[in-house]
Amino acid sequence: MTSYFNIRINFILIIYYLLNDPKSYIFITMKILFTLLVVAIFIFCGCGKKSDAESKSQQTNFSSGNPVTAPADYLGAVAKAKKYSDKTLDLANIKKAIKDFEANEGRFPKDLKELVTEKYLPSIPQPPTGMRIEYDAKTAEVKIVMENK
Repeated sequence: MTSYFNIRINFILIIYYLLNDPKSYIFITMKILFTLLVVAIFIFCGCGKKSDAESKSQQTNFSSGNPVTAPADYLGAVAKAKKYSDKTLDLANIKKAIKDFEANEGRFPKDLKELVTEKYLPSIPQPPTGMRIEYDAKTAEVKIVMENK
């Protein structure tokens, strides 16, 4: 209740100063105009088109927000995270093996099988389902990409 009275007293004081001091009227008017300008800028900037990163992140969100489907949403998210982590670990191991091969042999391997035959890798890791490993012997670049169907 006291905050209501404080607001009311402040309002009364502002009215008093406005009526008795023309300089404060100009200051308060400028302050109000500046505040309205800032609010208008936030409104117009917030109403723009969504960026591609935001739209992609929304497309990959499989959660429906429904408590009934929450377990299925959770399991889907866990599977997706596991697939991503497996892919990242496999790439890191392959890249390390390629660097070791280059340091010892002075060249990049011709293909990934050469890393296995020369004992830099125990075996070529299996990519996640629906993906394949792509290797460029000229640049030693390794990628896991979607399979072409």
